[in-house]
Amino acid sequence: MRQPEITRLLALAVALILAAPVGLAGRDLVVAVAFLVEFLSAGQARPLSAITEAPRRESLVVAGAEVDRWRVRQGSALVLVHGYAPAGKDEPRVQQAAALLARAGYDVAVPTIPGLTRGRLRPDDVQPVLATLAERPRPTAIVAVSVGAGPALLAAADPAVRDRTRVVLGLGGYASAPELLRFFLTGEYAWNGVRGRVAHEPEIVRAFVEANADLLDTSAREALADPARAAAALASPPPPVADLLARMSPERVARDIRARLLLVHGVDDRAVPYTESLRLAAARPEGTRVVLVHLLDHVEPGRSRSWLAAARELASLALVVYGLRPD
Repeated sequence: MRQPEITRLLALAVALILAAPVGLAGRDLVVAVAFLVEFLSAGQARPLSAITEAPRRESLVVAGAEVDRWRVRQGSALVLVHGYAPAGKDEPRVQQAAALLARAGYDVAVPTIPGLTRGRLRPDDVQPVLATLAERPRPTAIVAVSVGAGPALLAAADPAVRDRTRVVLGLGGYASAPELLRFFLTGEYAWNGVRGRVAHEPEIVRAFVEANADLLDTSAREALADPARAAAALASPPPPVADLLARMSPERVARDIRARLLLVHGVDDRAVPYTESLRLAAARPEGTRVVLVHLLDHVEPGRSRSWLAAARELASLALVVYGLRPD
């Protein structure tokens, strides 16, 4: 993010705090806005770090999972579910997000999701989230990043822990695993009259196919690695693939989730199309809020079209962060 963009972001943040309703103009709103500025500037501006203590990182004992705990002091319980991260909870960008959330007042637990360290989703990836939620005090919030929305939302729907979870914030998440796979392999997305196409690097597509080679025979791998043949192959996937995709689709269990859903998505997201958040909201509209912005691409900072649009988006995001506290 360039310096003029950071300056504009800081100016908008100050204006937002000054113009906030009296009921919101307390420390929580200041922290929410400072969090957003530091997050959206990718740490180039550090207002939250300037006004808060550095968090402590320690191991959290959770059966069957590798989990870190980040906190400054006693705060609201939160589980951060990462997206694709080769080092899991030890990935630098995951640690940065956990530290920022801890500075914002949360007691953050971060489990490693094994499949997402290798670029694939499996039903077993739900278990670390379930185990972590079971060890957290209630009520608990979940922040799910990118494809981490799959394990996070499936866990939030599980009867064993769903009453512990009061709010789930999805950032660039997905609803349908078949649609996500179709987008990733062909670049095409569609929902309710909205259609588009994104060009993906062939090397990335091939790496994804190889990461999931255990589900495919040689002919299927070759077909899925070729965008021209992938659409036809996905229309009738091998039974193991079809079963896996069905089990990893959050829209299937959306109505079993009792938590509030806050779905934030970049309109220009090239990794997961914003239509996936619209799809999930349609599957469970009650208690669900969708916020579409240009200030984010996928989970990285983006660029809004104008000062007025940026101000509106920043205000919407501030209310999302402000409303994340489950208690």
